[in-house]
Amino acid sequence: MKEQSRTWEKDTAYLNEISDIQDHPFVESLAIFKQHVNGNRLTHSYLVSYYSYRLARKLGWDARACARAGLLHDLFYYYPGDVSFSNGGHLRNHPKIALINARLVTDLTPVEEDIILKHMWLATTALPKYKESYIVTFVDKYVAMYDFIQPSYAKMMAAFKIFLKRLVLPALKLAGTKKSSEKLRLEIENSLQELDNNE
Repeated sequence: MKEQSRTWEKDTAYLNEISDIQDHPFVESLAIFKQHVNGNRLTHSYLVSYYSYRLARKLGWDARACARAGLLHDLFYYYPGDVSFSNGGHLRNHPKIALINARLVTDLTPVEEDIILKHMWLATTALPKYKESYIVTFVDKYVAMYDFIQPSYAKMMAAFKIFLKRLVLPALKLAGTKKSSEKLRLEIENSLQELDNNE
């Protein structure tokens, strides 16, 4: 999953499901808020919306509800930690705020309302009522985890490539030109080239 690919922009069936809400100023303004590590809240919402839509469609469930509620699930306009609540914290309260804001954007079905309100299940205790709510909940967690893990993975791979280039390959050259070490050296160089090509 590459955030920059914006694969949802090429899926006309998906775009038809969200056409009446995607250009709403409440939705577009999510782009100014950083979300997790790499992206912004709008991109995060599109990723959750699109992958939830695709999964629901594959399962024969309510893909429209997943697409729409997925796009609106984080419709709040503050940074976690910048706001304090009298009852509970950000994890508990932002779904309620998102639901209030989503109701200002469009009319919501009961399934869409439940998706938005319960998308923090596991961090909150209220069980989702609909199977589509579980899809968005778990896709949201997946996208969030990817946002946190991906930069660490990239750093780890960069360090591994340096290790191979600076230590392993020179050690193989020092070991001589035995056929097995030469073959291993070529395999490592090919692997490094593949890693470079995949970035």
